[in-house]
Amino acid sequence: MQVGVVDYHTGGEPFRIVVSGGPEIAGASVADRREYARHSDDVDVFRKLLVNEPRGHADMYGGFLVPPDDEGADLGVLFWHKDGYSTACGHGTIALGAWALATGLVTGPETGVTPVVIDVPSGRVTALVHRVDGAIQQIGFRNVPAYVVARGIEVETARGTVYADISFGGAFYASVRAESVGLAVTAEHYGELVALGCEVKWALNETDWVRHPTDNRLDGLYGTILYDDLGRHDTGPHQRNLTVFADGEADRSPCGSGTSARLALVADEGLIGAGEILRHDSIVGSTFWGRIVENAADGVITEIEGTAYETGRSTFTLDPADELGTGFVLR
Repeated sequence: MQVGVVDYHTGGEPFRIVVSGGPEIAGASVADRREYARHSDDVDVFRKLLVNEPRGHADMYGGFLVPPDDEGADLGVLFWHKDGYSTACGHGTIALGAWALATGLVTGPETGVTPVVIDVPSGRVTALVHRVDGAIQQIGFRNVPAYVVARGIEVETARGTVYADISFGGAFYASVRAESVGLAVTAEHYGELVALGCEVKWALNETDWVRHPTDNRLDGLYGTILYDDLGRHDTGPHQRNLTVFADGEADRSPCGSGTSARLALVADEGLIGAGEILRHDSIVGSTFWGRIVENAADGVITEIEGTAYETGRSTFTLDPADELGTGFVLR
């Protein structure tokens, strides 16, 4: 087996794009293909190969390129991590915008904004690639509608009762203020934040709070957002977060779809006004800029902006005689 990939990082979070040698994934839509992949050992061997040690690590993230749902999109993608397949991924969408222009899959003006339309399991999103003289300056993405589900849900944890606000931004997230349990979103508290994030996720994952109203393939709590409120910057609110997803993965970026979910809550709290921008920092110091561009019948339409950079290109192989096969995860 040989699999070719191009690696990017978006705000510090890896995104591994499979560009050759990937699996055949059946389905009439991207959402259908995700269901197929989730239940196919033949597909999952590729995910494991690319995410597990020694070729990856417990916090690796990536995607399989698949056909879009129709001619209205430029490409489709299935997002994956060490434990399975996501319904949404903002940092991956940003990276794919950069990759699409770098490869010529999508073309646009040397100076200006080029849209890259991408079908993901939660719907159709658009990366907006800003270039000046051919050089990418920043990349935004316009997401599916984000909305508030519930506030103040009590969750019993090892640190006592916490109160979670649940919102949707392509996936369901539970937001918990780190300060409420004596923590801050800093590297020194990393292990405690991850442990708490896992507790909250698994406590809420099977509840009615995280049932999608129209598509049960989107059910379940994807992640817990532990956040600090840092007051305001020049043009709006300023927050910092660590998003803990899957079974203990921690997003190094400020989390794209999570930022969208946070915007729904911040707007509901009256903390962001018309034309204002949420500055959303990560635990490693990277920043996404989020704004609400319009109201929709089922929530708010958000646009999240960040940067993505290519970090390498590889061909991974699997020798049939390798006793470790597709690898392992030690966490």
